[in-house]
Amino acid sequence: MMSPIYPKDPFTYKRLFYLFSTRFMGKGLLTDPDHEHWRKQRRIMDPAFGHTYLVQVMEVFNERAEQLMEQLSERADGKQEVSLHAAINRVTLDVITKAAFGMDLGLVEGNKTAFPDAISTVLKGMIQYLQHPFMKYMPQHWAYIREVEKCVDLLRRTGRECIMKRKQEMLSGEELPKDILTKILQCAEEENGLDDEIMLDNFITFFIAGQETTANQLSFAAMELTRQPEIIHRLRSELDEVIGFKRDISYDDINKLGYMTQVLKETLRLYPPGPGTSRYIKDDIVIEGIKIPGGTSIVFSTYSMGRLEKFFPDPFKFDPERFHPSAPKPYYCYFPFMLGPRSCLGQVFSQLEAKVVLSKLLQRFEFELVPGQSYDIMDTGTLRPRDGVVCTLRPRQESSK
Repeated sequence: MMSPIYPKDPFTYKRLFYLFSTRFMGKGLLTDPDHEHWRKQRRIMDPAFGHTYLVQVMEVFNERAEQLMEQLSERADGKQEVSLHAAINRVTLDVITKAAFGMDLGLVEGNKTAFPDAISTVLKGMIQYLQHPFMKYMPQHWAYIREVEKCVDLLRRTGRECIMKRKQEMLSGEELPKDILTKILQCAEEENGLDDEIMLDNFITFFIAGQETTANQLSFAAMELTRQPEIIHRLRSELDEVIGFKRDISYDDINKLGYMTQVLKETLRLYPPGPGTSRYIKDDIVIEGIKIPGGTSIVFSTYSMGRLEKFFPDPFKFDPERFHPSAPKPYYCYFPFMLGPRSCLGQVFSQLEAKVVLSKLLQRFEFELVPGQSYDIMDTGTLRPRDGVVCTLRPRQESSK
């Protein structure tokens, strides 16, 4: 993973070029196995996720998270059941569409749109397509396949409209939103452009990687914290000291939440939404005395490695102290955002958003799982809580301490 000479496994990632018969992720940042072509894309995308933009996007994080808190407060009577996973999904989708593409879906406010169901359908279709690539030849699956392809078409059509509208605004000299799309288009122009279809490939990638994975991480964190009263107490003590009663959380505030960083890292160790990646070995190689023949794909599972005693003593214990700044670093056995040049472009964006949402949730509410909820994991292309983290909430009673 650390070396550019081992590309992403083309057999797996090229299969995601299409989803059944419809172009899906194509040759976007996630799936492009050609390192030189990928590097050009990354060079264009990198400035859009720089420090200056991340400071600006805090306003979007705060606004959307605050809308969610207002919604939850109406149901925080200790009796009504709330699926935190579904609620957080709405926030993260609102955030990525606004911060990346200047689109206002208004999902947290209750607006109805086909996007959440479309993304869910596409993810399920993706995992089924990878596991059963010949199902497209079986008539009994054709109705389902048409539904999946319809959802992919919705996402790509929306992306095309969004990109073409922004390009027209640039040509006419209009004032442009300071979002990721504007920055990417400006950088692409300097780099002699990017094919529109590849821009759409990345539109799809941002929707899935920028929304689904962050929502799943936050949901896993909330799920695990329902059985960690000492950790919740320590988190709230840190929040009271750093943020207090403030509603707008600043970039500087986030950088002071050291223990929350540890909690979120430990969440990713046990529950990585993206469970792994693969690399292609072109020539014969020997690793730890084991000969790997050329032409082989190697799978790296951060999910498995995060649960091995060899790397993490007492691996099933949720222990944020593993990630204390003075603790030994888990080099090369912990990679929820992957490692090396192909590491996740949006990881800082994702963790800033996660900290804002989790901070506000802990700042305002006590929550516990309803009877019958499990701590099980479900694989739908990404890993998510099986039962949706259905909770009852009530206002936090100790917010003044």
